[in-house]
Amino acid sequence: MPHTEKTPARRDGPWLVLLVICLVPFFSGCAEEMAPAPAETQNRPPHLVETAPVERRDLAINNTYAGTLRARRTVRIFAREAGRTTEVPHFEGDRVNQGALVASIDDALLQAQWVKAQALRRQSEADLRRIERLVSDGLVSQDELARKETALEVARAEERILSIRLSYTRMTAPFDAVVTERLVEPGDLVAANDHLLTLSDPSSLITQVSVSELLLPHVRRGDAVRVRIDALGSGTHAGEIIRIHPSVDPLTRRGTLEVALTKVPEGAYAGQFCRVEIAVEGATRLVLPIAAVQRDRAGEFAYLLRDDGQVHRVGVTTGLRLARSVEILSGLEAGDRVVIRGFLGLSDGKAVSAMSGQS
Repeated sequence: MPHTEKTPARRDGPWLVLLVICLVPFFSGCAEEMAPAPAETQNRPPHLVETAPVERRDLAINNTYAGTLRARRTVRIFAREAGRTTEVPHFEGDRVNQGALVASIDDALLQAQWVKAQALRRQSEADLRRIERLVSDGLVSQDELARKETALEVARAEERILSIRLSYTRMTAPFDAVVTERLVEPGDLVAANDHLLTLSDPSSLITQVSVSELLLPHVRRGDAVRVRIDALGSGTHAGEIIRIHPSVDPLTRRGTLEVALTKVPEGAYAGQFCRVEIAVEGATRLVLPIAAVQRDRAGEFAYLLRDDGQVHRVGVTTGLRLARSVEILSGLEAGDRVVIRGFLGLSDGKAVSAMSGQS
């Protein structure tokens, strides 16, 4: 029979059990040392915050709004008769006086028709005079007289129509202006209602600015403002509010003001960027630093510091933004203290400690 070697049995099992029993108290002691003691937890420093008071102050609103200059009076000259242009004497940038000729259309055909209409009108007048004599002698009826009177009225109307059409062939400036567009040249054939030129009054520069709905109740037509035109340097120019648009955008809650320059400075042109400074007289407002107002899905709120050292979340309604402050319309009262710094980890009802000098 083949010889089979037997493997000796392991005898270290009891030693492993004994080792585990000895190590259990050691690890239990480590766990007890790593766990924070209740006394240490209670001795943690309080949550530090910085607070500021809610105050009533007399504040003037002084804000700057961006806009673009444009000419209030701008007119586009259209051809009212078809034909060939004979005169277009002015180019872009030329100044024209009120009543000056800016474009004309060949009127030879209309002139001939007008001469014909004049002849027909004179013939109708002669026919009417002859019929009136015959009627007085009883030789013709009143019906014939009525027909001749109607024929004269038609002839006069035709003459008047052609006179008006002739006036349409000469286009003049409706006010003192500058030519801003010249779209045709002498000799061009134009159709009725073709755009020929554009004229603008350079002394009527205005701008429109978009402002908060909260500012609108505090401004009036005629209020003085200052306008700075970036292209002309850092100086400001006098202006006034000439129009307050009667509606507010329901999405942005902003309204529109029109501002006119009192005297247009040299070098100012339509299309230039400008800034309008609007100052509103001081009024007593309840304000606090804008840093105190927080926002989440529920709306705007602030953390109010109570006498017991805890902070409480209070919903607020804000109004005008005034530099680093914001107007409070509801939710807080004068004398309340609110948190303006230290929001990380802050929650409703949490005990806090105000920073030194802010208690």
